[in-house]
Amino acid sequence: MENNNHQDGINLTNISHLLQKQGYITDQSVAMSVFLSLQLNKPLLIEGPAGVGKTEIAKVMARVLQTDLIRLQCYEGLDANHALYEWNYQRQLLHLKMLEQEKQSVEEKEKTIFSNSFLMKRPLLQAITHHQKPVLLIDEVDRSDEEFESFLLEVLSEWQITIPEIGTITATHIPQVILTSNRTRELSEALRRRCLYLYIDYPDFEKELNIVRQKVPGIDARLSQQICGFMAQLRQLKLEKTPGIAETLDWARALSVLHIAHLDKNVVEQTLGVVLKDWHDTRQVQMSLSQLLEKTGIHSKLDNL
Repeated sequence: MENNNHQDGINLTNISHLLQKQGYITDQSVAMSVFLSLQLNKPLLIEGPAGVGKTEIAKVMARVLQTDLIRLQCYEGLDANHALYEWNYQRQLLHLKMLEQEKQSVEEKEKTIFSNSFLMKRPLLQAITHHQKPVLLIDEVDRSDEEFESFLLEVLSEWQITIPEIGTITATHIPQVILTSNRTRELSEALRRRCLYLYIDYPDFEKELNIVRQKVPGIDARLSQQICGFMAQLRQLKLEKTPGIAETLDWARALSVLHIAHLDKNVVEQTLGVVLKDWHDTRQVQMSLSQLLEKTGIHSKLDNL
């Protein structure tokens, strides 16, 4: 099994710079976890609230390594077939129909239709058979069930897959694996032991401000500070769906498109749908909006002067 040559130029000193060069504002804990995952070639399990940039780490790593990102989106009911491979039954039947007049034995026909030409590779098999070391993103693994988690653990340990009709396929390049979880359920201790671990929380004011200014170039300096200050106060509330960085950036872009230079109560009320995606949350924020703005340091009378 081979390593990716692009890892040779990555060290603990420049990992933060490489991530930021690809547009990811990082900190020491993230940089250290990514570096160790690369050097030890171990899966990295990233947990945290939705919208804090867990999936983005995998995308950035693929760009840093100059390789492909292969994504397995987990969901309830996901089974091995949908994650590994499926046979293209329609093509197989059509091919058999075309072979009806051919004088081939049953064994010869089976050998033909159970070949790579009729094999539909799903993410795990794609990652194992990739021509170079890919980044394999197993997204929202907590949404899958425990049976699939056990199967996944076996694949991550052995890096080989047995297809009854073809045989055992062993990886020539071990994928760089990123698993993400929103903690909708507890993952097994066995899976956790197999991985390095990183928890990403909502960013502090300064980090989120840096992200907004980088991702929304040209945004008014005052507006960016007010947005991040308001979001920090908003996350103090007990909401059903607390907004993450993704919502902050959507809001910043929306306000920039509207040529808004500063926040006031009317602007926030009219654009809450960009930030909040739950009716109860919207109602709760509307009822406490004046206090939120005051805590953020936004005073309507002064802002409207």
